[in-house]
Amino acid sequence: MIRIEDSAWKVMLDHAIQAYPDECCGILLGREDQSGQRAVSIAVPSRNAYRGDQSDRFLIDPRDQIAADRRARGLSLDVLGFFHSHPDHGLYFSETDLKNSWPWYSNIVLCIRKGECSEAGAFRIDEAQTLATREELIHPSK
Repeated sequence: MIRIEDSAWKVMLDHAIQAYPDECCGILLGREDQSGQRAVSIAVPSRNAYRGDQSDRFLIDPRDQIAADRRARGLSLDVLGFFHSHPDHGLYFSETDLKNSWPWYSNIVLCIRKGECSEAGAFRIDEAQTLATREELIHPSK
């Protein structure tokens, strides 16, 4: 289970809507408790560094990843996962997403249709990066 706090959710939505009709991306910072439940307190927007059509592809700028990791450590938080948007597409985790994801992180997809968030979901990836399993997502819009 991953829960997104209000301020982090607002940052994620604002970033996704501003990037529309391109995909946005970003990094999730927070804490995981002993039972494995995750709480995201900070969402860090990232520059989409993909060189090509960004309407269906993203690449988190490596400099943003390094800065977010340093920020997390400075605040005694962890990088819990990542988020990206699907402009005018449904809620799924693509083959490309699978190949470019790490198994131990949460991955949140925001579906943006005509500049509005229509749905969101979280996914966890298996060790072989061949299967994305839905993870319970709790966010302020629910």
